[in-house]
Amino acid sequence: MAKVLPLFSGSKGNSYYISCSGSGILIDAGRSAKQLTLALDANGVDPKTIEAIFVTHEHSDHVTGLRVFANKYDIPVFTSQGTLAALTAKKYIDAKTRCFVMGSAGVDLSTMHVDRFPISHDCAEGCGFRVDMGGKYYAHATDLGVITEAVETALTGCDVVTIESNHDVNMLAMGPYPYELKRRIMSDRGHLSNVVCSQFLPGLVKSGTKRFILAHLSQENNMPEIAYRESLNCLTDSDMLLDSDFTLDVAPVDPSGKAILF
Repeated sequence: MAKVLPLFSGSKGNSYYISCSGSGILIDAGRSAKQLTLALDANGVDPKTIEAIFVTHEHSDHVTGLRVFANKYDIPVFTSQGTLAALTAKKYIDAKTRCFVMGSAGVDLSTMHVDRFPISHDCAEGCGFRVDMGGKYYAHATDLGVITEAVETALTGCDVVTIESNHDVNMLAMGPYPYELKRRIMSDRGHLSNVVCSQFLPGLVKSGTKRFILAHLSQENNMPEIAYRESLNCLTDSDMLLDSDFTLDVAPVDPSGKAILF
């Protein structure tokens, strides 16, 4: 049995627990070590059983608790060379943190194999992850300015996909953010809109994806019901049936205890 458990999602922090046959990993550690531990405890997960932490990039909402959590439980951290250098420079890790650069061969764990793929975002060397759990596949892709060929290749054929649906274009345009920040968010190195996300999903269903988790929603420029409806409408307009051809969830800001099983 494989499981994806969103712990935190959004601008206040991001972290996901992925498990297979009793072993587990974290993708990102964007809340304090105490909050991460409490969230895992509330879901019956002993932090000491986590085999590795995979980091998408160095922005604070993805790594706030990384150093303390990884050091406390002696968990190795895996990421790209550029992200590792940025984490070091920003002191999100220290000499005690066991860190490793992910190469093209990926990382083998007890019940999982993890590969990384490049993403387009305004960071040092951001990445997403594709996890092979003995023939079941999970892909994690947030903080995307644009869906590149590498992203499409990594997500195609996965059973479960977590994908960014960050903002509603109209809410962002009419919202209080300064012009330069709006430009950054809407750029190819910013964040994925509801529209772009939703238009990508039908093709993934055709490739075999059955479960979607919409993630990293902006609290200022989006609403869960808007993101959900945008993706649902796009999928049903493509003659795909909810709870038959696909399931659709929105990752919660804080732990909800709802896991995706597959």
